[in-house]
Amino acid sequence: MRMANLSRFALLQKKAPLAGAFFMGVFWQLPALAFCPLPERAPQVAVRHVVDGDTVRLADGRSVRLIGINAPELARKGRPAEPYAEAAKKRLQALVKASGGKVGLVTGSEPKDKYGRTLAHIYSRTGNNLEAQLLSEGLGYQVAFSPNVHLAGCQAQAEQVARQRRLGVWRHSPVQPAWRVRQAGFALISGKVSSIERNRGGIWLHLDGAVTLQVPARLQRHFPASFLATLKGRQVEARGWVVDRSRKGALKPGQRRWLLPLTDPSMLKAVSG
Repeated sequence: MRMANLSRFALLQKKAPLAGAFFMGVFWQLPALAFCPLPERAPQVAVRHVVDGDTVRLADGRSVRLIGINAPELARKGRPAEPYAEAAKKRLQALVKASGGKVGLVTGSEPKDKYGRTLAHIYSRTGNNLEAQLLSEGLGYQVAFSPNVHLAGCQAQAEQVARQRRLGVWRHSPVQPAWRVRQAGFALISGKVSSIERNRGGIWLHLDGAVTLQVPARLQRHFPASFLATLKGRQVEARGWVVDRSRKGALKPGQRRWLLPLTDPSMLKAVSG
């Protein structure tokens, strides 16, 4: 029965507009695959409102950035909303409502981000991880920032469900070749590792002469040396926030314009082909 419902969900989703109209009440009743269940009780907190697909505001005034998911961006500063941004927000609103307006809050080992937001996982009253649920429905991308990577493995599995079924953001592959990168911001990039450099700043993987991936020195111990040593000449897929080094004169001679700093080993993988 569950597989039949999921198949119906995928079929209807392909026929729906990208703006998110497919997330109406009928879909919210479909059974969800449970990933990353709550291992123990967590403090219950009231949610004042959902800001977007990966951020909520609590009744006590705290802004909570959900760990492990990057949802599509809503419209802002003259920029249109990204596909599925509204759907992600509406789905999170529905999940919070179904949980009685309260969620279990598990703060990360690094409790705050640079904007002062609380970094945390949130759970429904039945103990389901809401980030993983959104990922399994294709309403965001799995991301990992050390040291808040406790659920990275199971959240990646949740994303894989959506990727295999081409749900949401995976309806059309968002992975772009390195040579096609033209702007800063979150991206999934594929390319062949043409060369590898090491210095005090870390390890630098150059893709197709177009994009450089950086393993920061502080994170090198988290990346298996045997894995990095075998990457030259191989095709890889990386994800993260691309930086334009040409801005403010930061691009030095011989450097590639586009830099993607890696934040955890799970943000880089070797692929066939």
